[in-house]
Amino acid sequence: MLNSHSILQKNSSMNILVCISKSPDTTSKIAFTDGNTKFNENGVQYIVNPYDEWYALVRALELKEANGGNVTIVTVGEASDEAVIRKALAIGADEAVRIDAAPVDAYFTATQIAAYAKDKGFDLILTGKETIDYNGSQVGGMIAAEMDLPFISLASKLDVSGSTATADMEIVGGIEEVQVELPAVISCAKGMAEQRIPNMRGIMAARTKPLNVVSPVDASNYTAFESYALPEAKSACKMIDPENMDELVSLLHNEAKVI
Repeated sequence: MLNSHSILQKNSSMNILVCISKSPDTTSKIAFTDGNTKFNENGVQYIVNPYDEWYALVRALELKEANGGNVTIVTVGEASDEAVIRKALAIGADEAVRIDAAPVDAYFTATQIAAYAKDKGFDLILTGKETIDYNGSQVGGMIAAEMDLPFISLASKLDVSGSTATADMEIVGGIEEVQVELPAVISCAKGMAEQRIPNMRGIMAARTKPLNVVSPVDASNYTAFESYALPEAKSACKMIDPENMDELVSLLHNEAKVI
């Protein structure tokens, strides 16, 4: 698919946009307020969503290192999210953009990112396959639809040669290889890249890298969260003496009913 900006030539530099979001650290205690209608953020430590960081951002940096170019990160969020954005800058992104709005739902978020990106000449837009808190896996496809760009979902491998991107996707029983002409939107899954740990140089450099705040565009949100609920508590773990095989067999047969 051709776009209004010039297509990459072989060995030319790349202009890559990586969409990042925040998510609660997996060690955070999850609770709800206002009659279970709102997520309680008190005491919650936020991190860069791992799928955005480990796979989308790191693969973008690898492509930049191989081809030259620029990696911009973008998030829809409020001023309190800037610490998370700086973490992504410390990993190696060149600049950051914060669209100054709360990400109320996937469509609203995708609309904001698409509006920002549409005239910036990005060759590649990468997202993580989903966030680890809501697991919606919707934003990437919605960005592609808003920008009228091709979309590859759940890519586990990505290579770029000239104006063509080649991606692998896991399917039932095997791997599917697909090709697409750039520009394109791709969501990144496990296998795309290996996690990078920011070093001291990157952390110091992140303090002075550009973080541009832009105003949101008017956009609708079509979904709302009615209520939240915690999963049922796991049953207690029974400890059995390794010498007592009779008790183990009895429990597996009578309680677990697996034999």
